[in-house]
Amino acid sequence: MLMDRIALVLSIIGGLNWGLIGIFRFDLVAFICGGQTSAVSRVIYTLVGLAAVWCISLLFREREIHGERA
Repeated sequence: MLMDRIALVLSIIGGLNWGLIGIFRFDLVAFICGGQTSAVSRVIYTLVGLAAVWCISLLFREREIHGERA
């Protein structure tokens, strides 16, 4: 499902950003978008958070088989 893939990509981006913050104290999103409090950064942080909530639902879904290996 497209929404699942988008949520997964955004969650990976968020995880990598948190890894950079934890290891190097470098916030890539803030660096690219003009600081943590800029409107663009806040939108990205919000989208990543919503994607993570969506990914929680992946844990509880039954696997659907449509010609793919489960």
